[in-house]
Amino acid sequence: METKTDEKLIQIEIFDPPMCCPSGLCGPDIDPALLDINEAILKIKKEFDGRVKVERYLLSQQGSKFMQQPEVMKRLQSNGVEILPLTLVDGKVVKEKSYPTFDEIKNYVGM
Repeated sequence: METKTDEKLIQIEIFDPPMCCPSGLCGPDIDPALLDINEAILKIKKEFDGRVKVERYLLSQQGSKFMQQPEVMKRLQSNGVEILPLTLVDGKVVKEKSYPTFDEIKNYVGM
């Protein structure tokens, strides 16, 4: 069996709005969008094992990650936290104000 060692790792970053806990899956009223994005990430990691890296960042806990992305900072300064969540693929903003669906993520990966 031949393996492709020259395959490019696709980096997906999701910049979350402020939440009460790292996943947002806490408290009595869980936002269904958070359940959906967590499920989508798990499916993507399983389906594209080793070819896609998905990271989520919380403004309140990983503010430095937000500052390291000029496009994220520019959009936050222009629009405030209402612009979140922001999704970046290989450093480019592909979605704002809502989480991507599983099918959207698959499209970002180019499959």
